[in-house]
Amino acid sequence: QPLFHSSMLKIFPESEDYIHVQLSRWVDAGKLIQIRRGWYLIAEPYRPYRVSPAVIANTVVAPSYLSLEWALSFHGLIPEEAPNPTSVTTARAENFRTAGHLFIYRHIKPDYFLGYSKTLHGEQQILIAFPEKALWDKLYLYLRGHSFSREWLKELRLQNLEEFELAKWHDYTLLTSLPSIRRASSVVAEYIEEARQ
Repeated sequence: QPLFHSSMLKIFPESEDYIHVQLSRWVDAGKLIQIRRGWYLIAEPYRPYRVSPAVIANTVVAPSYLSLEWALSFHGLIPEEAPNPTSVTTARAENFRTAGHLFIYRHIKPDYFLGYSKTLHGEQQILIAFPEKALWDKLYLYLRGHSFSREWLKELRLQNLEEFELAKWHDYTLLTSLPSIRRASSVVAEYIEEARQ
């Protein structure tokens, strides 16, 4: 596999120190890219196939799934392309830049870690939020540090809302008893209904 963790190399008879020295040499020689601690990607042109940044995002931080801007763009709910993978995780929040991309991870509570599925992205499978959950995650994380406004909602420039499932949206809202999220969620639902008319 082009993307691997150094622990996978324990099947070989060489010592762990030897393996780490060899990995460092391959990185210096441009044959490997170190994604983050322990994770490596075979560099082009040595890798047998392209590995999507989305696959890298799913793999090197677990548990996580793609959400927020990247998922909204993937589902066509916003007009902008999101070049950098945005994910949510129950692990700590972190960002790191590697392989030409900024990988962004936002923390959510385990109770909210749902509403995603395996989806084909090119020829590879990724874990990605449903459209409704991607927007819900965006709203939830925004409200942790800001006050909600319709202006913020308009600035998202939501589109292609014909198949947006408001029943799912309401189900996600029921996950929390926080009044701020429930009020904002209700406004979002009204906004989507208006946009469809």
